[in-house]
Amino acid sequence: MEIKHRENTHKGSFYVEEDNILLAEITYSFAGSDKLILDHTIVCKPLKGMGIGNMLVEAAVSYSRDKSIKVIPLCPFAKTVFEKNPAYQDVLLK
Repeated sequence: MEIKHRENTHKGSFYVEEDNILLAEITYSFAGSDKLILDHTIVCKPLKGMGIGNMLVEAAVSYSRDKSIKVIPLCPFAKTVFEKNPAYQDVLLK
């Protein structure tokens, strides 16, 4: 499943779509130039339980590592993923 990315000056998202239908998405906004706030995650019912949400968080983590920015997971789902995955602590804003 391909994770796509879109971004404008202040916001962006990582998402999965098929036939121009949004199936899953994690949205973010920037807090300055060095912080990324993960604010919402949605996965359509047919894809739930397939790890798509985790893949979206992983895409956001990879992006923040590439950009050398920290992540603030305000979204309850993303926050839980960060709490369960010690490998993401390097990008977590503490």
